[in-house]
Amino acid sequence: MASTSNEAYYIPHKAKWPIYGSIGLFILLAGFANFLNGASYGSTMMIIGGLIMVAMLFGWFATVITESENGIFNDQVDKSFRWGMAWFIFSEVMFFAAFFGSLYYTRVLSESWLAGDLSFSMGATKELWDGFTAAWPNNGPGHVGGLEDGKFEPMGAWGLPAINTLILLSSGVTVTWAHWGLKENNRGQLIKGLIATVALGFLFVGLQATEYHEAYTEMGLTLGTGIYGSTFFMLTGFHGLHVTIGAIFLSVILYRSAKGHFSEKHHFAFEAASWYWHFVDVVWLGLFIFVYWL
Repeated sequence: MASTSNEAYYIPHKAKWPIYGSIGLFILLAGFANFLNGASYGSTMMIIGGLIMVAMLFGWFATVITESENGIFNDQVDKSFRWGMAWFIFSEVMFFAAFFGSLYYTRVLSESWLAGDLSFSMGATKELWDGFTAAWPNNGPGHVGGLEDGKFEPMGAWGLPAINTLILLSSGVTVTWAHWGLKENNRGQLIKGLIATVALGFLFVGLQATEYHEAYTEMGLTLGTGIYGSTFFMLTGFHGLHVTIGAIFLSVILYRSAKGHFSEKHHFAFEAASWYWHFVDVVWLGLFIFVYWL
C-alpha cells in the first residue's frame, strides 16, 4: 500500500511500458535507417515501430492518469513532475537555441566572411568566394536550388505569418482564460477556453501547411534552396511540429476536463500543457522577428 504522506515517495509498480517504448523506438529507427538505404522492408519496420510507440503512449498515459485520479501521487511526486516538465522545456529551449544560433552564424558571420570581411575571424585567413555579395536572404555562393535561374522569392512577414502570429498570441490568451476557469472551479469556462485553444492551434498548423505549399509551388523556396531555404524550413518546420504536439496535448487535457478530471488544487497535467503552449508561443515570436521580419 503506497503512502500518501508528504515525507514518503511513491514508487510505482513494476512497469512494462518503458521496455515497450524502447522496442518500438528501436524498430522505428532501424526501419528508417534501412529505408534510407533502399531496403524494401524499411517502411514496414517504420510503421510497426510507430504503432508500437503509439500503443505505448496510450497505455502509459492511461496508467499515469489512473494513478493520479486514484490519489496515489503525493506532494513529492507532484514536485518531481513539475521539475521534470521544467527541465524538459529547458531542453526544448536549448534545442531551438541551436537553430537560432546557426541562423545568427549564417547571417552575421559566414555571410561577411564569404564576401571578404575578416573582422570576425580574429586574423584567421579564409578562402573566399569570388564575386559573392553579402545579402540576406540568399541561397549561398553557388546559387543552389530555387527556380531554373537559381532565384527564389523569400517569405514575407505580412501575410500568413502575421495572421499566424495573431492566432498563436490569441491561443495564449484562451489557454490562460481556461486556467482561470479551472482555478475558480468554472468547468464551463475551462472547456470553452480549451476548445478555442485547440482550434486555434490546429488552424495555425493548417495555415502553415498552406504557406509551405505556396513556397514550394509558387515561390521556388524549398528545403534545398541553399542556406536560406534550409534555415527557414528547419526552424519553422520544427516549430510547427511542436505546435502539433502541443495541440494534441491540449486535446487530451480537453477530453479529461470534459470527463470531470482536475480540480482547482489538483491539475498539474493542465499546467504542464499550458507551460508547453506558452513556450511554443514565445518561440514563434522569435521566429517571426528573426526569420520573417528582419
